[in-house]
Amino acid sequence: MSSYQGVIVSDPWLQSQFTQVELRTLKSKFISVRTQHGRVTRDDLPPVFAGMKAFSEMFSEDEIKTFLGESNSDMGEEIDFEAFLRLYLDLQGRAVEKSGGSRSSFLKATTTTFHHAINESEKASYVAHINNYLAEDKFLKDSLPIDPATDALFDLAKDGVLLCKLINVAVPGTIDERAINTKKVLNPWERNENHTLCLNSAKAIGCTVVNIGTQDLVEARPHLVLGLISQIIKIQLLADLNLKKTPQLVELVDDSQEVEELLSLAPEKVLLKWMNFHLKKAGYQKQVTNFSTDLKDGEAYAHLLNALAPEHSTHSTLDAKDPTERANKILEMAEKLDCKRYLTPKDIVEGSPNLNLAFVAQIFHHRNGLTDSKTTTFAEMMTDDAETSREERCFRFWMNSLGATTYVNNVFEDVRNGYVMLEIVDKIFPGTVNWKQANKPPIKMPFKQVENCNQVIQIGRDLNFSLVNVAGNDIVAGNKKLIIAFLWQLMRFSMLQLLKNLRTHSQGKEITDADILNWANNKVKKAGRTSQMESFKDKSLSSGIFFLELLSAVEPRVVNWGLVTKGETDEDKKLNATYIISVARKLGCSIFLLPEDVIEVNQKMMLTLTASIMYWSLQQQEAASEDGEISDEISAEGRENETGLSSETSDLAVDSESSKTEE
Repeated sequence: MSSYQGVIVSDPWLQSQFTQVELRTLKSKFISVRTQHGRVTRDDLPPVFAGMKAFSEMFSEDEIKTFLGESNSDMGEEIDFEAFLRLYLDLQGRAVEKSGGSRSSFLKATTTTFHHAINESEKASYVAHINNYLAEDKFLKDSLPIDPATDALFDLAKDGVLLCKLINVAVPGTIDERAINTKKVLNPWERNENHTLCLNSAKAIGCTVVNIGTQDLVEARPHLVLGLISQIIKIQLLADLNLKKTPQLVELVDDSQEVEELLSLAPEKVLLKWMNFHLKKAGYQKQVTNFSTDLKDGEAYAHLLNALAPEHSTHSTLDAKDPTERANKILEMAEKLDCKRYLTPKDIVEGSPNLNLAFVAQIFHHRNGLTDSKTTTFAEMMTDDAETSREERCFRFWMNSLGATTYVNNVFEDVRNGYVMLEIVDKIFPGTVNWKQANKPPIKMPFKQVENCNQVIQIGRDLNFSLVNVAGNDIVAGNKKLIIAFLWQLMRFSMLQLLKNLRTHSQGKEITDADILNWANNKVKKAGRTSQMESFKDKSLSSGIFFLELLSAVEPRVVNWGLVTKGETDEDKKLNATYIISVARKLGCSIFLLPEDVIEVNQKMMLTLTASIMYWSLQQQEAASEDGEISDEISAEGRENETGLSSETSDLAVDSESSKTEE
């Protein structure tokens, strides 16, 4: 098997203007046009560029056509991929000029050849965190501690093991470490697998990685590596800043309406609310609104620590006139509470937002100063069952993985104004949202929220979603059942469209749940295995054997059968389920389910898992086809069925109607 290369551009300067994620996205659009027209010309590009949100908000299709025709080149002349990239950059430059100098949302400054200054204080803090939490790791201990004054962090990150381990520190159990390639010397393919596992797992815990590709991690681009590490550590430090993990936070609010508002707050906002709660009780008059300028003078820290740790209270901190001296005293007092030094006095005085946030989170973990007085009353309000909570989590991370501007912290609360739903729909189906009729947050008038949600529902109806007696008011009201139902249909439709677009040999045939089921069964059967699934709620799936055989069928080397159990006991089922998820992510599947979803055979999650494996498998076939290396399987399918349907689907077509009931 050849090693991973990524998208390679012959011009080094042009290559450096994009991350691998962006190159793959643009290459996909280029290939789509070439497949449709047989070749790519400038005439073909206006609708392509106009469909990109960064350009659609700046230029009309006619304006783009005018720009492309300004050169002396013939609009009908065929262009190659590199010319396509140069035209994209030219249009992007015009967008920057028109917007007054800010870069577009697609090609961000962090992905270009501009100099990326590394914040050495942040780097040193992250290194200290890694040294502390991974010091006893069997694989990494020989490489630790890392010296923050060198590039050792980036060198160690190149094989992907460090980042995978760090994700497990942040959210234990996310990655089955048996799936990590941990040989001392990894070949390029094994290294790429680790980075693929890392990025898909990072998405599954809430990181935003839309501008990071595996090749960026292989090259250990410092700003991208530090950015990812920063997100992972932030997720770890803020993990308890929610009402489920810390129900005592209900003390911060006075009534049920405020509880709903608290549920929708981002963890860092909850942290600020907690800080201000104690500062107000301590008599501090100012409101802290950020982790930067409001903390520079150290006064808020001094009052907070005096309130939380009266046994260490001292007036000398506030009496200190020099900000650096006061910052020193603050850190000395925090150390008495066993808070790790995430920052230096200089970081406090200069107002480092990331390091201040980490420091306040540390104080919260060691001494939150909250009581259990209201937790019983609050517990009665938390009525979500385990499955609803898992589905909310799945949809939340899926939505955030799409790279929308709005970050979703709580699905049931954050979708109620309709705007984030419109953003998600636009990410999946560009051009379907009428942004002129959309109302941007903050939205104070309820009818404006209803307008947004009505447009969401109308788009759903246009896509033939099942929305009988559903109106925008239901989303505004936070109807959990209907919100989950809509998001599931959106995720499923998106997934089926991806498969439909890939399977060019199906001549546009709609992909059904039955096709996915049949494909999976045929794939396993052709690999010489005996497992089959009757439906996506087949209880035998709980053992995990079928999915491991399916993964092995699409990539024989990816499953280590020596690690697989028979899946007969609950413990064995969990071992298999955890391994399945990590192996699928390592392969390249972007999935958001939990081991419990496999064990309990959650029908929706079984479909998404199977479809993700199918999508990855067909992607590999299509990539091989583009390179002129069409697989035997695709060739056979083309010969066996003149209509272009896959043999796997047509052989079992008689089962389609019965399988459709599995939705």
